[in-house]
Amino acid sequence: MKYNPLYATGIKSDLKTYKKYLIFVLVKSIYMNKLFKINLIGVILFLTSCSTSMSPMQVNNVLPTLTKSKYISQSEIETSKCKYLTKSRSYVAPIGISAKDDLRNGAQGIDEWVTLDGGNAYILKNFKWVYVSNDATQLHLEFDTLLCE
Repeated sequence: MKYNPLYATGIKSDLKTYKKYLIFVLVKSIYMNKLFKINLIGVILFLTSCSTSMSPMQVNNVLPTLTKSKYISQSEIETSKCKYLTKSRSYVAPIGISAKDDLRNGAQGIDEWVTLDGGNAYILKNFKWVYVSNDATQLHLEFDTLLCE
């Protein structure tokens, strides 16, 4: 009686079936390995996109691109021809999925307040992300609304 390597696995067959079985196992392991890598890449991308805050430089670079109102830095206010409408207005942005979503929600709030105050510009005075739970932060903004020529 010839030795049948499939006998140990409970499969009683010939060498041709054994080769098919090996090919099936190999293809399955390659597929599972690719699937694992794809899932791992997806998790890494998700975790990096869910940062809970931004640096001051990032906020000052991104916020003006998200608002319709004109962004005026605190150093530009001396040379601009703008009139203060409301000083130290605060806004708590709805929680977003990522820090950029928080900033997008904050930009929408700034635009709404600038419009309600009858202005067309704003100065960002302060911002901070406040932890509201173990893994969620909420953006708090303080700004002045202005009417500029």
